[in-house]
Amino acid sequence: MGDTEILLRPMDLYIESLGCARNQVDSENMAGQLRQAGWSLTRDPADAVVIVVNTCSFVESAINESIDTILELARYKKTGHCRRLVVAGCLPERFREAIADALPEVDQFLGTGAFSRIVEAATGELGLGACLLPDPDRIAMCQTAARERIASHTAYLKIAEGCSRHCTYCIIPRLRGCQKSRPMDHILAEARELVAGGVKELNLVAQDTTYYGHDLNESKSLDTLLTRLAEVAGETWIRFLYGHPESITDGVIETVAAHPNLCAYFDLPVQHAAASVLKKMGRDYDKQQLLDLFQRIRSRVPGAVIRTTLIVGFPGETDIDFQELMEFVEHVRFDHLGVFTYSDAEDLPAHHLPGHIAKKVAQFRYDTLMARQMAISADNLSSLVGKTLPVLIEASSEPHLYEGRSMLQAPEVDGITFVKTQPGGPTTTIGEIASVSITDTLSYDLIGRVI
Repeated sequence: MGDTEILLRPMDLYIESLGCARNQVDSENMAGQLRQAGWSLTRDPADAVVIVVNTCSFVESAINESIDTILELARYKKTGHCRRLVVAGCLPERFREAIADALPEVDQFLGTGAFSRIVEAATGELGLGACLLPDPDRIAMCQTAARERIASHTAYLKIAEGCSRHCTYCIIPRLRGCQKSRPMDHILAEARELVAGGVKELNLVAQDTTYYGHDLNESKSLDTLLTRLAEVAGETWIRFLYGHPESITDGVIETVAAHPNLCAYFDLPVQHAAASVLKKMGRDYDKQQLLDLFQRIRSRVPGAVIRTTLIVGFPGETDIDFQELMEFVEHVRFDHLGVFTYSDAEDLPAHHLPGHIAKKVAQFRYDTLMARQMAISADNLSSLVGKTLPVLIEASSEPHLYEGRSMLQAPEVDGITFVKTQPGGPTTTIGEIASVSITDTLSYDLIGRVI
């Protein structure tokens, strides 16, 4: 391990954030604490005296990415100014003290319940050995320091931590503890601050956003939160991500329909459609319940888009199960669809199920499903040609060509909207919501012009 008895004063620090949007919020919160303590944040790890890596370990590919990133950044202890390397988040939480022996380049590991100790970890004041791994279930949800956000016009807003479900393929409850909803007044206060700071889009995140409030003593729910947020947000868009088919209510659907600044966007990972696979996954619904849910959403929210994720190659998934999944996707015609091949690990309950699927079979099913979804997506998007949509402008790749997203496209996981302007015609700027006439489409993207 590194020379942790040397205490460092606040200097330049670099943070690398891996994994999901919830991890990004944690990284921004840590950056806010560090900034408040006098640290300067740099975008170049070669300039940093302390490097922090906030890791993901949800699936095998994420574990490999985390380890590769740690080893890559560790070289700055020899080639740069780095004197301390801190690794935080899900990787140390999953592998516990064994991680210290596997990665001697790291000076300090912080589990998911130790983000509030990042300043002490940076300075070397912890004095608690290589790993600090407090029980995430014992960490109360509380107000945090002002976040140091990456983007100025869009923000993720975490409304809960952890998960109380028991899906057999998922490690999150062990890494993050049971569900802990943030107090509503804390969420509203942060939302007001973000809107006042010029944020044009708030994306609500949690492991199970639609379960929000079930663990609070007072009667709170996502539809109540959405109503309150819609009232304080003005023209700022609000979207919820990571919902669950079991916990979304008709009240949430009706609330989205009632407020124009609530994006008509329903992110509801279903994972599969075959009854035998859903049962093994620990998902307590069936295909017909899903079909009824999606029909209600589309009938009550005009123009609603539905996003989901699916897992193929789950233990015991037969050719007949996969064919049923294909037919389900054909029938529902999801607007956005993400597919994963099952990622096995010995610490998952699903590891002990019989009938593990060969990787090449799982990959074939993935390729087959994504090829069909590409055609469905292209067909769905073609119905938008000729319509005018509000588009949040996020980047400019060349003169008179911008990239942005409509309310129907979530950041990072969906396609984008290419926006063209003409010399002497209507213009736009990054961070503005522009009116865009859709003129063409690609498989997953829209193309339009500012009007």
